[in-house]
Amino acid sequence: MGDLEIRAAVAEDVPAIVGMLADDPLGAQRESPDDLGPYLAALERLTADPNQRLVVAVREGRVVGTLQLTIVPGLSRRGATRSIIEGVRVHADERGSGLGTRFIEWAIEESRRENCQLVQLTSDNTRTDAHRFYERLGFTATHVGFKLQL
Repeated sequence: MGDLEIRAAVAEDVPAIVGMLADDPLGAQRESPDDLGPYLAALERLTADPNQRLVVAVREGRVVGTLQLTIVPGLSRRGATRSIIEGVRVHADERGSGLGTRFIEWAIEESRRENCQLVQLTSDNTRTDAHRFYERLGFTATHVGFKLQL
């Protein structure tokens, strides 16, 4: 994998993060790389919340991946804490390099450090390649997810 650093995202990373979020058919419909204001405001909220980790993968000074990990304390499962992996993106140049696997393994280890008993994620129904990727990493599709746009 070469020298890869996984670190907290900072404001200077936002253009690269948004570029990756917008770089697919779904993201192209819902992201606005021309107006970074909402993303910078969101980064401030995420940074202020101790249960949020927005991270980037950096290789040779270039942001090549991003993901968000949320730690969720709860009452169910005997008061279990769980984590949610969200917004996983790997730069097009890095796909197939093993970066995605390394990123998810990082999120799982971080979840263990936080004493989480469960790691969960959702993936759009159309992302069949992503579904195979997560299954290879041990995730199982045990639930049906629902969303309500507000």
